[in-house]
Amino acid sequence: MSDMASPTFSEQSLPDLEPKVQPSHPPLRRETSLPEEALSDEQRNLAMIMDVILHVSVELGRARMTVRQVLDLDQDSVIELDRLAGEVVDVFVNEHLIARGEVVVVDDKFGVRISELIAPTKIASTISA
Repeated sequence: MSDMASPTFSEQSLPDLEPKVQPSHPPLRRETSLPEEALSDEQRNLAMIMDVILHVSVELGRARMTVRQVLDLDQDSVIELDRLAGEVVDVFVNEHLIARGEVVVVDDKFGVRISELIAPTKIASTISA
């Protein structure tokens, strides 16, 4: 057994992993000055889920590789994706396609400008096709 202690991390030493999203509209907030009885059932139901955290991911493309090809990857290796440079990217929320957009750079960070929202009926038709 070594005298060296294994490194431990506190929550304070971890980077902030919350996505920094700048919405194009003001956030929806329940008006706190209204009594609870004045809100409609729909507003109450919506207010209950406004703080639920969702996992958002953006897919640049996919590649199919064998185990040997993955094990042969090294620094500076390039993986060819099934999309062209500049092609739209898919935006997923909890693994469900909800939008498509283009990659942009904002303050030296990557972002996605939404160009198309995917309607639930359109999603169902693309899955069954």
